[in-house]
Amino acid sequence: MSLSIRNQIPGTVTAVTPGEVMATVKVRLEGGQEITAAITRESAEELGLTTGSAVRTLIKSTEVSLATGAVDGLSIRNQLPGTVTDVATGGAMAGVKVSVDGGELTAAITKDAVADLGLAAGSAVTALIKSTEIALAAA
Repeated sequence: MSLSIRNQIPGTVTAVTPGEVMATVKVRLEGGQEITAAITRESAEELGLTTGSAVRTLIKSTEVSLATGAVDGLSIRNQLPGTVTDVATGGAMAGVKVSVDGGELTAAITKDAVADLGLAAGSAVTALIKSTEIALAAA
């Protein structure tokens, strides 16, 4: 199956915490970072997710925000440090590629945000992704 989701990073499930409706799934990416996905409990069960399961994390580029440093006091659980490798700007939007340990993310942000943050190849950034915006696929 081909998907339009640009960010697909492989990892291994380290924990599944089921709730009444939702489950949180912790995934260790190949680069060693841990991210959390909040998916329905039913999806976790249908995918057969358990500790050690191989998965791909799927994140739409429009759901990746960027900061120019670590961010404290924020409810967003997934904060991945990285380095900008490319910035492609268009009319109002830009695609920013970020190298993170074990993979690459693309963030679709406004052209104004790129300018305000001074983003260019080599810039250190933190990619911010809400756990509810991460989908999982069984590998």
